[in-house]
Amino acid sequence: MLTPQARGPLSDRVLAAMRDGATAHLVQVPEAEVAEDAQLTLWALYEQHYRGFDDVPAALEWDPHLIAVRRHLEEDFERILRDRTPPAPHAEPFAETFFAYIADHDGPSVAAHVQRAATSEQVRELLRHRSVYHLKESDHTTWAIPRLSDPVKAAVMELQFDEYGCGDPDRLHAHLFALGLEASGLRREYGSYVDDAPVEILEQNNAMSLFGLNRRLRAASLGFLAAFEATSSTPSRRMAQGLDRLGFPTAMIDYYLEHVEADAVHEQLAVRTICGVLLQEEPDLLEDVYFAAWTSMDLEDRYAERMLQEWAA
Repeated sequence: MLTPQARGPLSDRVLAAMRDGATAHLVQVPEAEVAEDAQLTLWALYEQHYRGFDDVPAALEWDPHLIAVRRHLEEDFERILRDRTPPAPHAEPFAETFFAYIADHDGPSVAAHVQRAATSEQVRELLRHRSVYHLKESDHTTWAIPRLSDPVKAAVMELQFDEYGCGDPDRLHAHLFALGLEASGLRREYGSYVDDAPVEILEQNNAMSLFGLNRRLRAASLGFLAAFEATSSTPSRRMAQGLDRLGFPTAMIDYYLEHVEADAVHEQLAVRTICGVLLQEEPDLLEDVYFAAWTSMDLEDRYAERMLQEWAA
């Protein structure tokens, strides 16, 4: 994967420095004039900790100048996300309260549109956007594992083992999505469509990386996971039905069918065993769990609102 196209003066400056290694002049960088300039820059800096770029030296992963830019951007981003978040409920028991919190959230649904009315081209656009995450599915959660107690660590590993194909590389969820892309006439290479991704997709991916990379936000990483899993099974069923309606290949449909059953199990594991046990051990982390749960749902709403408006237009 090569570095993406810049979307403003900030990303232009930072991406150029990443490619040529001249990072010292990043002590002073222009402020992003639009959100997508900041979010693309942050996404590229986070990507250094995933697979990186073929045109960026691997030694720059921990370059202090790039890390300083990343810290500035992620501090601003976290502040924006927290300002969007309503107060967390404090009722007990936690699991029942959390599931009710998820159920009470009623936002627009891209999956419902795919199920009933989307065109094939709209679905292909959706798949291109989703590929930015799904081709590295669950990797952000793995960062949290060393930062957890043994009981929570074991529960996260149980979930991740399934996400990573139960030891079979051909069953990795990311691999299944790649097969679906290829069968649908789309590129399966990692990072192929980041230049197509709107700012809402960049925000979703950056939130996952923000929570996963910062130890102080380990509860947020798990809260995001719990909300993501708890809101996945029904939309996955709708996606499968819509893909079948439009005649998409079996490989793409199978990816979503895999998540209908898997995520129905994962949501119980993520809420009750992972977040529930974490909060028994560290009850002061409750706010971060709900902060990230809200962020997961809110960012999906923002993406859905954008796409449904564009498709209606």
